Amino acid sequence: MTKVYVGMSGGVDSSLTAALLVERGYDVTGVYMKNWTQDMPGMRCPWADDLADAKRVAVQLGIDFKVFDFENDYKQKVVDYMIDEYRNGRTPNPDIMCNQEVKFKLFLDTALEDGADMIATGHYAKVKDGVLLQAADTNKDQTYFLYRVTGEALTKTLFPLGDFTKPEVREMAMQRGLYTAAKKDSQGICFVGKIGIREFLSQYVDQKPGSVIDKNTGKVLGQHDGAIFYTLGQRHGLDVGGGLPYYVVGKDMDKNEVYVTTDLNDGALWKTDIKLSNVHWINNTPAAGNYQIRVRHRAKLVQADLSYEADGVRLKLANTERAVTPGQSVVIYDDAVCLGGGIVI
Repeated sequence: MTKVYVGMSGGVDSSLTAALLVERGYDVTGVYMKNWTQDMPGMRCPWADDLADAKRVAVQLGIDFKVFDFENDYKQKVVDYMIDEYRNGRTPNPDIMCNQEVKFKLFLDTALEDGADMIATGHYAKVKDGVLLQAADTNKDQTYFLYRVTGEALTKTLFPLGDFTKPEVREMAMQRGLYTAAKKDSQGICFVGKIGIREFLSQYVDQKPGSVIDKNTGKVLGQHDGAIFYTLGQRHGLDVGGGLPYYVVGKDMDKNEVYVTTDLNDGALWKTDIKLSNVHWINNTPAAGNYQIRVRHRAKLVQADLSYEADGVRLKLANTERAVTPGQSVVIYDDAVCLGGGIVI
């Protein structure tokens, strides 16, 4: 009997994942990954509640349950990475780094060492022979967050929810009477919950007032409390008065200046040419040519021509894409297959 360790977060997706695998005859062990336990001002970290919920479901299913403590590794490999990227003026995606470094490396390795044959998670994705495929529910598809996982790791991974929509998952959990069937999905930063990135970063970086400057006129329009808190295309939180809305089109981290414009057609907001570094391919390196790309989670797939350069990959788009931001990921597809991707320069 194949022994599978299921990452159980205390949510409905991972709960149903465990239930389905039990029904399919696997020897299932539930594992709660203790990644983050720190409270934020005015926000209690929900980890203890999530752990309790995961335990309750494990008891319901009659499966063994373990806790893997990854908090130190998580702080170094995900949280510190995220803070450093923001300090350098980029906009990272911590969920992608969590999947790369924790769930499909640290969790996988620890599970295998502990006697598991495979791992499973509640991600909306499909895997076949180490190839990552988009989920049936295109609205919930999470392959964007999984593009830095290795093909080798995927050969030891199960994604039981890949063929279902979110409403179907809720219904199936209800039918089975799972404790977490009606639990709301978590929002906000992946590891903290209902907290915004500004509130989180404020715990680690000093607020440093600086100027908000009109890119076209050079006029100082107001003050901000740190260029680190602003990202390309941002409209809210600028506090620069009435009239037309302003959008962030750039920033200088050394000068601590944020540049804005009211011109929605400003070239800095739109790109047809994207350069990627830190490129990762899940399986084989694809040939240069035409593929589909996703510039952010839930963005539509758009056509792009991929070519290779000495220091990375260049993507030429048929149409412009808005607010393609340094530090974020662009993920590359060949129809349903997720090939990999890279970080926007």
